Amino acid sequence: MDPIKEMQAKSAAEVRQMIRNGSLRVPTSGFADGFMQANLMILPKRFADDFKIFCDLNPKSCPLVAMGKPGDPGLPLAGQIDIRTDVARYRIYRNGVHTETVDSLLDVWRDDFVTFALGCSFSFENAILNAGIEIQHITANRNVPMYVTNLPTKEFGPFKGSMVVSMRAFRPKDAIDAIVLSNQFPLAHGAPVHIGDPAQIGIENIDKPNFGDEPVYRDGDIFGFWACGVTPQMAIKQAGVDIAITHEPGYMLVTDLPADVPNLSVA
Repeated sequence: MDPIKEMQAKSAAEVRQMIRNGSLRVPTSGFADGFMQANLMILPKRFADDFKIFCDLNPKSCPLVAMGKPGDPGLPLAGQIDIRTDVARYRIYRNGVHTETVDSLLDVWRDDFVTFALGCSFSFENAILNAGIEIQHITANRNVPMYVTNLPTKEFGPFKGSMVVSMRAFRPKDAIDAIVLSNQFPLAHGAPVHIGDPAQIGIENIDKPNFGDEPVYRDGDIFGFWACGVTPQMAIKQAGVDIAITHEPGYMLVTDLPADVPNLSVA
């Protein structure tokens, strides 16, 4: 089977099991066709209410899919999820500094941790692939490139910072279809926030992303920039949070929710 088709054919539960047993430690772009992928933020309870409001104010960057209860490693999502083991790589931030990357949270979990799952642009990529449009970083077996921009977020409490975007490059005729298709996935960031010249949103060198891998593109391609769930990792750098845990950019939580669910009510 074609490697991309093989990734697409796996169920969300299969992907999580592979991550849980340590056999999958790669970016999850292209996996589990039809299932929603999610960014991760884990914070001490005293910061949780402010962060939820920050997400509500910035739904393009931080579309809130689920919020856990303090100390509970599960999430109110379809399927069995243990957030301590079901993401391939985690980043630990201490006082706003990324200090370590780990494969499990079993040794660091606390009873005051609150988990947030935020929608991810990987959720619309399979719709683009199924339309016969190439996504070049998937073909090249690379992580999606991500960039810090000059686009501000709406701040709340201690949380503020610039928007992070992910980039995908397409032929002009394919770019239009990719925009239309992604717009059908509002919980996966929807349509791009910018198209074209990266300098207009503060990206000085398209070949040097802040996160992910070096981009793949061809002469004449159009750059599309989607709001990215790595944005909260910028916000916690300034928030004075003693400890926060996120996914490693590109290494997502794969849920059993349908990728195209239009809206969710998060208490």
